[in-house]
This record gives sequence, structure tokens and C-alpha cells, in this order.
Amino acid sequence: MATKSPTMGKLIILEGPDGVEKASISEDIAKHLTNRGYPCERMTSPSKGPGVASQLVYEHHYTPSKYKAGGVGTTSKQVPHDLAHLSVIDYCILPALQSGRSIVLDRFWWSTWVYGIASGVERNFLESLIDLERKQWQSVTPAVVLLLRWQPPAQQDSDYEYWETLSHEYDVLAEKEQSCYPVFPINREASLEDAIDLIKTIVDKSLNSQRQKKQDKHSSSSEQLSLNFNDYSECEAPQTPSIVYSHLLPAKPTVVFDTYWRFAAERQKVFFKKLIGKAVRWTDDPILSTFKFTNAYRASDRVSQYLIRHVIYRNDLPASPEEVFFRIILFKLFNKIETWQLLEKTLGHVIYQEYSFNRYDQILTEVTEQGRTIYSGAYIMPSGGKVFGHARKHRNHLKLIEHMMADGLPKKLMDAPTMLRGFELLRGYPTVGNFLAYQFITDVNYSNLTNFSEMSFVVPGPGALDGIRKCFADLGGLSEPEIIKFMADNQQSEFERLGLDFPSLFGRPLQLIDCQNLFCEVDKYARMRHPEVSGISGRTRIKQKYSTQGGQIEYWYPPKWGINDSVNNYLQQHMGNVSAQTRL
Repeated sequence: MATKSPTMGKLIILEGPDGVEKASISEDIAKHLTNRGYPCERMTSPSKGPGVASQLVYEHHYTPSKYKAGGVGTTSKQVPHDLAHLSVIDYCILPALQSGRSIVLDRFWWSTWVYGIASGVERNFLESLIDLERKQWQSVTPAVVLLLRWQPPAQQDSDYEYWETLSHEYDVLAEKEQSCYPVFPINREASLEDAIDLIKTIVDKSLNSQRQKKQDKHSSSSEQLSLNFNDYSECEAPQTPSIVYSHLLPAKPTVVFDTYWRFAAERQKVFFKKLIGKAVRWTDDPILSTFKFTNAYRASDRVSQYLIRHVIYRNDLPASPEEVFFRIILFKLFNKIETWQLLEKTLGHVIYQEYSFNRYDQILTEVTEQGRTIYSGAYIMPSGGKVFGHARKHRNHLKLIEHMMADGLPKKLMDAPTMLRGFELLRGYPTVGNFLAYQFITDVNYSNLTNFSEMSFVVPGPGALDGIRKCFADLGGLSEPEIIKFMADNQQSEFERLGLDFPSLFGRPLQLIDCQNLFCEVDKYARMRHPEVSGISGRTRIKQKYSTQGGQIEYWYPPKWGINDSVNNYLQQHMGNVSAQTRL
């Protein structure tokens, strides 16, 4: 009788920069999985494994004084490290997985890429090394990758500037790899014990989900397999308590899916009440009344409105492509209205032809030395210190703008045939990852430099990924961008299904960027409405409270959208005796 071969073990990866406590976490996870019936061990890469190459590199890396070696260049160091990785994979990891043992691995090939990029190693060289590692892994892919994103690092004596650069490169890589296998960014907001508990939950869910998919693959009938994302036939609701209906099979929405549409409708109604300055309670929703949320439409948010009206479309400033692009990127790198107003007040006019690094630096330095913030808290801007060499963040960003302008980027964007190509051009610059590149190309597209459809391309940010995980227990084989496209394409039928009155933006339906943003906002909203539904980050609080401060907004949109006359007509019809001073 033939001996049954053991089931392949699972590969669980912990990644992140030094100082995020991977060693202690990986030990706990390995013990946890062993106790659950997954024979498991922890390994590191490079490692003290039996391979001679791995042993030497490990010791040289952690005890360099033992070898009294020096003068090894940054690029040269990558070769023995890669050799050590190959040795660990070949001698330790693959045999363990093939014997049925699972591995919790402290560092994957991700670290080769991230630390190499942060150290200035050529990308082509790193790609060649990583190709070798990928081949060595054969057909093995991670069951889950956990990216630890502590803020700040646990090791307070670490080089924070360098650590921030590493964190950014990890985020960029996570966005790229998430379509290949499950990737979960973990933000530590409480104790280490709480973080470990969250990670255990994610690992358990990932392994259970993969086990279920394997069972379903063998038991599914041809009828079940024929169901697709647009099948609205009457099907029996899945038994998982968090899944409330099955008209989207094989994707499995949770209770948060309906909340997504209810949130969008209620938030848009609040927008219209504020538009005409109704002196009434904006909403009866206690969560919306208490906490700060963006609009259903990105272009209606205060910062976007300021960018469109007071930065892009200015009759008193030059309208050449170079000048318009310069203003957009200068504004968006700081993303703070007060910073733009400070520059205008001090300089008189923000004009690229009159740009001076020293003058701009002087203005911004004086403000930061007074303890005032020049950056928005909406998202973290990478410092770029390792690329441009300045200790102050804003100096590196001024140099980034200079680099873009010298490279003729405005003209390249105008010549770009698609929004995707424009995104790729922006992403090619130092410190600009997927998230920022998508935000920047959307902002550029508000101007007349480009005229891309906002329905042509989308990149989900970290918050949107969290929201998608809360809205869907299973994506049914679709990618996150495909999920966002589904939301945009089916918005009308979903509002009708729930009996919701959604007032569009004067005939303009929600675009991909809006549906992406709504996922981010629903992630926050669900922390209060559905605390039992966990996402990726594990965040449980909403930090920003709603405030009535901010002043009047005179809503005005890119003229090419053709809705500004409708805005004015609506105001004339509904304002009545409402004082303009009450409008927000």
C-alpha cells in the first residue's frame, strides 16, 4: 500500500523594518499554530541554518567585529545576503514545508528589495537577485504576509529618517504584491499583546479560508461554479452570520456592504443640506454627527475645492502647463490650505518662473521652527531624505518638484494616452508610491492638462483595502480594483435595492476615485457601527471629531465637467432667504 504524502506546510511571512518586534511575534505565532494542529517552526532569513553560506552571512551581519572586515560596498553586500537566502530556502524552508511543517518566516525577499532600494542599490541589479530567489521558491507562495507598520519604531535609538524611508518602500511593495497573495498591513495602536492577538486572528482566518476554498474546489457542482459576480438569482444565503445575502455570489458581502451604500446616501444628503446652508441638524446619524468624514464625492471636499478654485483655475496667474502643474504639485505635496496661503501671502504670487529654492525653504523653515505644521495629516508624506539628502522634509519635496519640472513632466502628462500612463509617470519619481501617484494624477486631471475619464483607472489605498475587507468576507476571485469598479458600475441598482434616495452630484454619478474613497470612509464608520467586523489594520477608533469650523465654501468644479451652471441654478432655487454667511 502506497504511503500517503504529507500535506504541504503553510508559509507565513512577517515583514517590516527593523524595530517592529518581528522576532518575538514570530515565536508567538509559531507556538500558536503548533497548538492549533499546524506543526510549525520559526525561521529567519538570513539564518543560522545548516547551510555554510547562511551561517557566515548571519554572523557577519550581526557580529561584524568578529571578522574585522570592512570596505564592502552597499551593492556588494547584497550578493552574499542573496546567497544566504537561497541557502535557507534550499536547506531549511522547502524541506520543512514538503514534510508538512509550516514556517513562520522572519523576512521574505521583500527585505532584499526594500533595504536595497533604501540603500541606493540599482533597481535592475536588485531585480536580478530577486528573480533568483523567486525561482528558488519554486511554486511556493505565502499563505499570508503580515507587514508590521509600527509608528514610531519600537527601537527609539534607530535612525528615524532611514526607518521612515524603509516603511514607505514596504508600503509601495505591499500595494504591488497584494494581488498575488494575501497581504495584511498591521498598525500597532495598543500593546504588543493586542497586536499579536490581532495577527493570530488574521492568520487563523487566512488558513481557514484557504482550507475552505480547497474543500469547495472539490465539492462545488457545475451549477455553483457557473455563478458569477452579476448573477442576481435567488440563492440560499450563506450560513456565516456576517454574510447577509448572496445575490453577489461568488463574492460574499457582509453587513458592511449595505452600510457602504447607506453611508454614501446619507453623507451626500448632508452635503446638499450644507450647500444651501439649512440651519437644521445635518443628520440624525449619531456617528456622522460626532466624527469627521469626507464627502461622497472627493471633488466636494474642502481641500479639493480649494485646489480647484484657488490653485488650478486662477485668472491672475499664468496658465501655461508648466505653471499649472507646478501649482498643483506644490499644493498637494503639503496638502494643507494654510501652507499655500502662507506662501502666497509671503511671496505675493506662486509662480514657477519666479521660483527660488532658498526663498521657499526660508519661508517654510521659519514656520516649522515656530512649531507650526506645514503638512496635512490626511496621509503621511515620505521624507525623501535618503534620496535628496536634506534633513528637513520640505527641502526634499522642493527638490522633488525641481526634479519633475526639469524632467519635463507636465508635457509628458499632457501626452499620456491614458490615466494609467500618467499614473506610471508620476510613480516613477522618488518617494512617490502607488497611493500618492494615483492621488496626484487625479488632482492633475482636475485641470485642463489632461482629460482622462475617472472611470478608466483606480488604485485602492490602505484605507480602501481595509474597507473592502470589511464589506466582503470573500471577494469571489476578484481583485480590489475590480471590486471598486463593480461598485461604480452597479451603484444605481444597489441604491434601488435598498430603497435609498442618492442625490448624485448634479447628474455626475460616483466615479472610481469616489467609490475608492467611500471604502476608506466606511472602514472608519464601521468601527463604530459594526465593531464586530474586523478589517486589515485592526483599528477600533476614529480619531477626528466633526467640527463646524472651516468657513464658507463656494462650490465650483472643473469646468469640463459641465455642472457649474447646475450648481448655481440649484442654489438660486433652494437658497431662498438663507443667508450666504450660513453656508459651509
